[in-house]
Amino acid sequence: MIERGKQIKTIDEYISMFPENVQNNLEKLRQTIKESAPGAEEAISYRIPTFKLNGSLVHFAAFKNHIAFFPTSSGREAFKKELSQYKGGKGTIQFPFDEPIPFDLVKRIVKYRVKECLNKKKDRK
Repeated sequence: MIERGKQIKTIDEYISMFPENVQNNLEKLRQTIKESAPGAEEAISYRIPTFKLNGSLVHFAAFKNHIAFFPTSSGREAFKKELSQYKGGKGTIQFPFDEPIPFDLVKRIVKYRVKECLNKKKDRK
């Protein structure tokens, strides 16, 4: 896990800090997000992997027993029926290590968030 006070500069560096089985899921999640949001920029924000597109798009992180996906509250709300089996908070989804991550669902959530972010840009103009 992340050492207290350690500066993480890249998503590669973040992923490399975890055991191989967790790394594999983090990398697959990263690739799923990249494919679903080709114009998004990778970053580290709040010390976790982040994708930005006209602001914050989504985040993800590994914890002791799960991988968390942060599609914001609107992303979670829009898919709440399909996400009902997963723990999480207002804008968070927890994927337990002992269950497969629903990458097709993640893809749809990211595409939903991309539309939101692009519409936000149009609204500003």
